[in-house]
Amino acid sequence: MHILSTPIEYLKGVGPIRAELLKKELRIFTYEDLLMHYPFRYIDKSNIHLISNVSEDISHIQFKGKIVRLEERGLKRSKRLIAYFRDSSGEIELVWFKSIKWIKSSINLDKEYLVFGKPSSFGGKINLVHPDLDPVEDSIKDFRGLHGVYSTTEKLINRGLNSRAISKLVKNLIPLLSNAIDESLSNAILEKYKIPRKKESLINIHLSRDLKELERAQKRLKFDELFFLQLHLIKTKIIRNNKFIGYSLSTLGENFNTYYSKHLKFELTNAQKRVLKEIRLDVKNNKQMNRLLQGDVGSGKTIVALLSMLMAVDNGFQACIMAPTEILAQQHFATISEELKEMEINVDILTGSKKTKARRELVENLENGNINLLVGTHALLEDYVKFQNLGFVVIDEQHRFGVAQRAKLWKKNKFPPHILVMTATPIPRTLSMTLYGDLDISVIDELPPGRKLVQTLWRSDSSRLNITRFMKEQISLGRQIYIVFPLIDESAKLDYKNLIEGYDSISRDFPLPDFQVSVVHGQMKSDDKEYEMNRFIAGTTDIMVATTVIEVGVNVPNASVMIIESAERFGLSQLHQLRGRVGRGASQSYCVLMSGNKVSNEGKTRLKTMVDTTDGFKIAEVDLKLRGPGDMMGTKQSGILDFKIADIVKDGKILDYARKEAFNLLEDDVDLLKSENINIARFYRPYARERMGWSRIS
Repeated sequence: MHILSTPIEYLKGVGPIRAELLKKELRIFTYEDLLMHYPFRYIDKSNIHLISNVSEDISHIQFKGKIVRLEERGLKRSKRLIAYFRDSSGEIELVWFKSIKWIKSSINLDKEYLVFGKPSSFGGKINLVHPDLDPVEDSIKDFRGLHGVYSTTEKLINRGLNSRAISKLVKNLIPLLSNAIDESLSNAILEKYKIPRKKESLINIHLSRDLKELERAQKRLKFDELFFLQLHLIKTKIIRNNKFIGYSLSTLGENFNTYYSKHLKFELTNAQKRVLKEIRLDVKNNKQMNRLLQGDVGSGKTIVALLSMLMAVDNGFQACIMAPTEILAQQHFATISEELKEMEINVDILTGSKKTKARRELVENLENGNINLLVGTHALLEDYVKFQNLGFVVIDEQHRFGVAQRAKLWKKNKFPPHILVMTATPIPRTLSMTLYGDLDISVIDELPPGRKLVQTLWRSDSSRLNITRFMKEQISLGRQIYIVFPLIDESAKLDYKNLIEGYDSISRDFPLPDFQVSVVHGQMKSDDKEYEMNRFIAGTTDIMVATTVIEVGVNVPNASVMIIESAERFGLSQLHQLRGRVGRGASQSYCVLMSGNKVSNEGKTRLKTMVDTTDGFKIAEVDLKLRGPGDMMGTKQSGILDFKIADIVKDGKILDYARKEAFNLLEDDVDLLKSENINIARFYRPYARERMGWSRIS
């Protein structure tokens, strides 16, 4: 057995009881897991200060001297041990509230100690509470430089496994690894970037003599993580292109040409034309397309998707579009049906609320080929839904579907259909390279001509009377208004504006019969929700009070004002999506962000970003910095961003180098068979086995 695979219980200082806790609390099962449990910060123990220089402003400080006297004070829970520590410049108190008996018995008044801790003030005097205390002779033998601080848990601390104890376990482990750490990169890459070898980096990440040595180790280990992920994504893409046969949609036929020349109501933007060409080139081949289409709110992704599906219909295939919510599916169905009303193309919709008889008829028509385009929710994934010849699949807002769900749709044919994945949540470049590096990516980066930018205002509760007056002016001009609240029911913990209270208040300010107000939220029955939505779409109601159920899918060109209550409570992505519900008609539109008078610094950054820009990609970059990639994309469960040390927000440059090297390597040696790539091949194969299975499905 390789030494790195040794169960953690066999390491000196662990044993069976501590091993069980390490497994449960930190997922440390083997020597290798402990080695990869990197410190999350470092403290510098390289300098020794004089007690006379101590101040409360210093984060941590180290002294050398002797303990001249010990004293216990207080009773029971208030009991504490005080050690009077002296050097040539003065005296300071060291205080312990826990493990008093053990600490007292281990202190020798004749010994010289190094003490390290955080200064704090009590009763007008500066002291160190629960400092590290090491005999000088041990510290000289031991390591004095940068010391890692390790994440731990309360249960581990209660068993004596605080950060310092974990550091000692790492120090027990490192001498055992003399020949156990194999190099994972080629000599060519090591020399090109002047990066240290893997063994050296894995030791120095725990035990660095100085900051320069630590930074070199960190960069090397970050490069490894990003390089092997990019290698896997690019290799997966190459395998897919070579292996997976798709349907050749070689003909641009009557349906595509008739719609494009006679029924398209506006000229496509250059970005839309460019994306259509990219899709066209993909589907002409008999290789399966897997393409991600990014486009900001209102950039015209649906028309691109429709034209792409018409390519499939012209070649004798069926196409479908899957949306995450019934509202969005209904919106797509309404849009596509309206666009194709003068053409002989059968379009239908399947959602969870479709009645049994109608569903049975739809399934029959789908299987015998009478339906050309099918719009639906996750109901499309049910086993009873069978296509005659599905050739093209559009998945909208794909991050809302699980990988296993998407796989079910992918398997509904003999050969995989072409896949177009759409998202209206613009994804920053570093994140798309990491999450979707195995997909071809298209971007619609311009809005249709004539669209006026939505004017965004940030107002606090003190401006409410002015906002009410502004709303009445807009309604008098024939416009409609959305008002969005974050919660439906009152929360004792959170002081959000509450939808029900808000609805009552708005009904008082905008009374019948002069004004009509709708209310829509996620807990309503589908029929009731649809009824209220349709009243607003038809222009019967002036104001729609809603939760974020309208975040996607509602398209009412006459609605020109979006008011978001407690806007500081929403994420940037949600705010941007909600703002995208207005600005769809010819008139000037407005988004008003209402906040409380006290807003956190992060909340201020979000609201200021919304006021400053309507560019979804810029907003996504800020969002990535604020929230981090896992929260932003909801991908923590997938594990793809579960890096030990790399951070795609901060390490974009390293990611660029890693992707470039991975691409160059595979271009020269796609199967990693050359002798100079033996190290990379040895590490890549087990890495790839762990990640196989889902990567082929967008």
